Amino acid sequence: MTRMLPRLLAIDIDGTLTTPQHDISDRTAAAVGEAIAAGIQVVLATGRRYRDSLWAAERLGVTLPLITTAGALIKDPTHHTTQFRAAFADGVLEGVLGLIDAAGHEAIVYTDSFSDGFDFHCRGFEIGSEGLRSYLASNRSLARLTPTLHQQPPADSFAAFCMGPEPAMLELEAAISASFGEATSVHVMRSPRYRGSLCEIAPAGVTKWSGIQQLAAAFGISAADIWAVGDDVNDLPMLRNAGLGIAMGNADRRVQDAADRVTAANDADGLAVLIEELLGVPQPEGQRTAGSGG
Repeated sequence: MTRMLPRLLAIDIDGTLTTPQHDISDRTAAAVGEAIAAGIQVVLATGRRYRDSLWAAERLGVTLPLITTAGALIKDPTHHTTQFRAAFADGVLEGVLGLIDAAGHEAIVYTDSFSDGFDFHCRGFEIGSEGLRSYLASNRSLARLTPTLHQQPPADSFAAFCMGPEPAMLELEAAISASFGEATSVHVMRSPRYRGSLCEIAPAGVTKWSGIQQLAAAFGISAADIWAVGDDVNDLPMLRNAGLGIAMGNADRRVQDAADRVTAANDADGLAVLIEELLGVPQPEGQRTAGSGG
């Protein structure tokens, strides 16, 4: 791999930055620190909520705005100010939630309410799939109970998701795309921490890549000078559009096929392997980045 340094390195969190145990290894933290010291702008781009991403930024010393909820919310981790919040066109979210309700699913709806001490709205706590109930049990203190959510979502809602078995979520994705395809950005991916798959819904054009473009523009950085690293389908836009897209060795096959390069898996410090090679740090035999993707 050429050692020409990117100006911006965009990193997914779950399955990329983190280990299978959902922590950040010392080797990976050190490698990211070396990238920052080398003058590379490091940006975290995640499907996680903002609050649930702060620990990673603090662990790494990343101070640039966090691209969270797959690009729908960008906030400064130092002062918690909002840099960007996506917005649905009038009536779109209401229509999507009506479709979700008719299909027998439950939606979680995000609002930019970090300063108010909660992150999302739901209709109840013992609702939906087994995975969703586990999610709500783990995040109950960060929920606002809104029984009329599917009829009257909050005005500042910027994204939503459902959770359930993959076939049901794929069917829901197809239904939303058929009815609201031009007004929404929707995808299905495996849940990193709960049983089942996620159907994530955002306003049209909102992806991790759209968030990266906003931050890159502020630094005068072109797409050609951006490297992006990820492992799941919500990373595809940034891997396809960045100057170099790198998939983790544990990535979904579709992601590996779309990537320019494939590094080691997250249980083998694949992100650290990539950065160490980029910076010319000697690596143990057998831990070099793989070649081109499919």
